[in-house]
Amino acid sequence: MDIGEVTSLLREAIMQVLLLAAPLLLTALVVGLVVAILQATTSIQEQTLTFVPKLIAILLILGFLGGWMFTSLGDYTVRLFRMIPEVVR
Repeated sequence: MDIGEVTSLLREAIMQVLLLAAPLLLTALVVGLVVAILQATTSIQEQTLTFVPKLIAILLILGFLGGWMFTSLGDYTVRLFRMIPEVVR
């Protein structure tokens, strides 16, 4: 295994992490922004008001995309394990 293959492997790993984390992070960002706007317009400054909607939204996204996330991560892991004999040589 040469440096090009290692670089490609690391690039795939980073893309996999970004692909799996992006829906959750974007959901938390959008919900946090909406709640912050509502808090600013209503002058309600309760800290738990931002936490609970984010938690619910993230759980919903995990419910909808969880199967795809686990399948994607499982496929990537299987590809890595199949590459072990090539790396050992």
